[in-house]
Amino acid sequence: MPDIKRVVTRFFDMGDERTKLLISRIMDFSDEKVARQLSKTLIDFKGRHRNLKKIFLLHCGNFKELINHMGIDFDGLTENQKMLIGAYSTMEYSLESAALFNPSIVEDFDQSFLKEGEKRVIISFRATGEGHLSSIVFRRGILDKDNNLNILKVKNHLDLPKVGAKMSYDKGRFVEKMHEIKIPNNYISEIMDPLPDHFEYYALKHALHDLLLDENIEETKRVALTEMTWLVDSYYDLQFDEVSDISERVIFPNSPAESRGIEDARFVRFQDDDGKEMIYATYTAFNGHTIIPKLLSTCDFLNFRIMPMHGNAVQNKNFALFPRKIKGKYAMLARVDGYNNYIMFSDRITLWNNPILLEEPKFPWDLTQIGNCGSPIYTEDGWLILTHGVGPMRTYCIGASLLDLDDPTKVIGRLKRPLLSPRKEEREGYVPNVVYSCGGIIHNDHLIIPYAVSDYSSAYATVELAVLLKKLKQSMNEVETVF
Repeated sequence: MPDIKRVVTRFFDMGDERTKLLISRIMDFSDEKVARQLSKTLIDFKGRHRNLKKIFLLHCGNFKELINHMGIDFDGLTENQKMLIGAYSTMEYSLESAALFNPSIVEDFDQSFLKEGEKRVIISFRATGEGHLSSIVFRRGILDKDNNLNILKVKNHLDLPKVGAKMSYDKGRFVEKMHEIKIPNNYISEIMDPLPDHFEYYALKHALHDLLLDENIEETKRVALTEMTWLVDSYYDLQFDEVSDISERVIFPNSPAESRGIEDARFVRFQDDDGKEMIYATYTAFNGHTIIPKLLSTCDFLNFRIMPMHGNAVQNKNFALFPRKIKGKYAMLARVDGYNNYIMFSDRITLWNNPILLEEPKFPWDLTQIGNCGSPIYTEDGWLILTHGVGPMRTYCIGASLLDLDDPTKVIGRLKRPLLSPRKEEREGYVPNVVYSCGGIIHNDHLIIPYAVSDYSSAYATVELAVLLKKLKQSMNEVETVF
């Protein structure tokens, strides 16, 4: 269930003019008054956050240039003055106040000290708070021999990571991405032509910043330059403090491309041809008007690399990576046009072109659209994929299909009826009449499906794998009766 007590600190920027007035008022405080007000704030919020003083100093530092511009020597401020300015520039945000949903589950790298039949797993959730702003949070759990899922204790604090910008870019790939998001050619040329084949982050940022300072710039050019700015900021790294528990780590929107949220991360444990393993996740970045499908990678859930995907197939939502290469190529599912299920292959994990139509809406419960519900799962009988379908009254159900192992463009099984539909008690929520998943796992010969309950809370279901595979293999030979 969503927990309103799960709060994280955010930088609170009230704008230059109000901030100047605030700083001027604080500068009129005596040292004693500054210390007294700071002490009261620290006492009031004691225990709610780890190292609140450090957070206040960090948030005050965001105003260094503004403070110096006011004629105040930032470096000459006392530590208490900086912390008090930072306290007024900090707000709490309740990550899960609206919903905790669309879960994805992967096997943890650490499987030590478990009983026979147990598996340690990591579950990701889409946490949504005020303003429908979504982020990614995690829980660690253990599946026992009877497929009971025991969630480990959730710790008290929530931590945001250090964010580092990608420093060097390939001009050719960057230009491709600008074309894909439909930035006009003349603006691309004006900015990119003077740059070398490999350019530095700050070279582009400074060029864009200088042009955007022109008050007489035409609006279409301003929009294009702004889009270039949030595109260059879409590449970044995250580093969490190693003392934090995984339940305390939050991947919050960090770039302008994600300003309206990070949606529906589909995590998968990927094994390369050389046996090396990595955790990848595909998710949707949304800034209020543009969608950018992005890729996240990690090997430890402490350090993450974020990058946008590109190519003529990188449109819409619903990207889900296969857990291994197929005939030497990465493979991906996606709902490219918004209502059909597609598959595509690539030599590069961030480049996706030439999607192949895989499945279309066919049955009463998926006539509106069909897409995946997470990364394909390997079985000896074929690639098992969970699907979502949208039917009457915009009801979301979960189905299943089976793809050929060697040629997953071939559908060799597809359930004619939903595997999971909203029960009567699951109809009410943030978005009614929805069951939805971002990825399941096989454990003890059962398919474990974590799923969202009407975009509000999360539950899980278990299905005997042999029974499901038998039904899928039979489905292609049955006489179709869809009504």
